[in-house]
Amino acid sequence: MFKLWTTIVKDVRILLRDRVGISLMFVMPIILVVVVTSIQNSTFNLVNKNKLSVLICNTDTGQASMQLIKSINKIGMFKVSLVPNDKTEKQMGDAMHNQDAMLGVIIPSNFTVKVDAKSKSIAGKALKSFGLDGDTVKKAGDVDPLTLYYNPILQESLRLSVQGGIRSALQLVESRETLRSLYFSINEKQLPEQLENEMLNNNTAINEIPVSKDGTRATPNATQHNVPAWTIFAMFFVIMSLGGSIVREKVSGSFIRLKTLPTNYWVGIISKQITYLCVTLLQAAVIFSMGIWLFPYIGLPALNLPSDILALFIVTLVCGWCAVSYSICVGVFADTQEQANGFGAVSIVILSSIGGLMVPSFAMQGFAKSAANFSPMHWCLQSYYSLFLEGGNLRDVVKNIILLLIITVVLQLVIFWGLKRKKLI
Repeated sequence: MFKLWTTIVKDVRILLRDRVGISLMFVMPIILVVVVTSIQNSTFNLVNKNKLSVLICNTDTGQASMQLIKSINKIGMFKVSLVPNDKTEKQMGDAMHNQDAMLGVIIPSNFTVKVDAKSKSIAGKALKSFGLDGDTVKKAGDVDPLTLYYNPILQESLRLSVQGGIRSALQLVESRETLRSLYFSINEKQLPEQLENEMLNNNTAINEIPVSKDGTRATPNATQHNVPAWTIFAMFFVIMSLGGSIVREKVSGSFIRLKTLPTNYWVGIISKQITYLCVTLLQAAVIFSMGIWLFPYIGLPALNLPSDILALFIVTLVCGWCAVSYSICVGVFADTQEQANGFGAVSIVILSSIGGLMVPSFAMQGFAKSAANFSPMHWCLQSYYSLFLEGGNLRDVVKNIILLLIITVVLQLVIFWGLKRKKLI
């Protein structure tokens, strides 16, 4: 125990001298968590609270186009601004850039005429199908399409939502005109406004309930998604300090000197694992504390810890041990510090990408989805998400913990084989 304690003290002193490594393990993940959470929180707000700015150039002077603008405004996801009705395509693009608008819509000049003709045609067909005499209206052509301009930075999923919203507003206008025409043909008077609203706005409500394992109904926020994910990233980034430390000891001949002493290098390996495992636990404690106490002061949602704190600690411990084992494995096989840092940084980014930290696993397809199962970060993330987002407990994350332990044991065996192969033990 004395040898192990002395070696741990030595590793702690070496770690404290590595200011760059400490900054990479603590400062960079903290900045990353704050920045990414702020960005994703803004995205959540864009979907839930904020509105997309849209410029509408109305070249029509009829009633239907005004109703369309009102319907678009009532959707709730757009901030509507009107521009002069003489805009060309280039002028519309310039106006969008000048006013920082994401969308632009041009309503054709014959919009009201075409909608009115189409509604009367449909009303006449409906009356004839009922066996009634309706106004003889020749078959109307399709309404000229609206022109939608969008900023290329909008993702396809958001563009589809925009199209769906505008299409629903357009359908509402056409349905209103058809109802008015049909009612006037039957009763020879205008459709009462109250009846019109009842017929058009008779929508069935939809209740949205998040599914959780503990029965809670709290909707996860951007902090709940990002803090656990980037805590895992920070844990694995100890490779920048630990991997380099292993390489430096190999290059400096520390391994050879240890073989001449009445001790075993496994004491040094275990010491580094204990030291850096404590570092990963400290990283998690710091980042979680920021999410709980600091985030509300900078306008971000607070982090809500899971109810099963024991499960959270065990998951963090296993994730940290897996990260430390991977870092030592890279350090054992790297011949230079540059190799350890370069391969370590790139491999962590790759593992985090396929593991679901950067792109959600449910959005992956084919090979990428299968490859996620081989990334230890994937199982770390699934464990944290089960606790933070789904309200799970220790029983719910046992499978993930076992898989992480299997990966860690494999890494430990690879470390042993590498040390034997290089004749370091």
